[in-house]
Amino acid sequence: MDAMAIVRPALVLAGWTLVMFGWMGMTRIPAMSAAKIDPKQARDTVRLRELLPEEVQRVANNYNHLFEQPTLFYAVVLMLVVTRLVDDLHVACAWAFTGLRIVHSCVQATIDVVPVRFGLFVLSWIALGTMIVRALIAAF
Repeated sequence: MDAMAIVRPALVLAGWTLVMFGWMGMTRIPAMSAAKIDPKQARDTVRLRELLPEEVQRVANNYNHLFEQPTLFYAVVLMLVVTRLVDDLHVACAWAFTGLRIVHSCVQATIDVVPVRFGLFVLSWIALGTMIVRALIAAF
């Protein structure tokens, strides 16, 4: 199978991370300006969390989350490409993971209903876990 088939969902998720970066900037910078927060106060992100409204923090929190679980996803995708283990099920799981993470971002950055967000997180882990387990089985 063509390696690009599994690289595409990874690229879409990377692109989504760029979208979330823009969204974070468009919410955080005006909020800091409105609250008259000196950029020096932003050095301590714990302090910044206390100073910014929750709706601004939700977007920033999600942006940070896109560097947690998805980082493993990118590594797994690369390993699957290098080992030539790309198949239809891996590609379907990669698209499921990407779609679930995008929906997770939208939920967290807007309404932030934790049970919904957690469900999406678990489902994305099932997709990623399936990829990992299948790769482990193939490797050993």
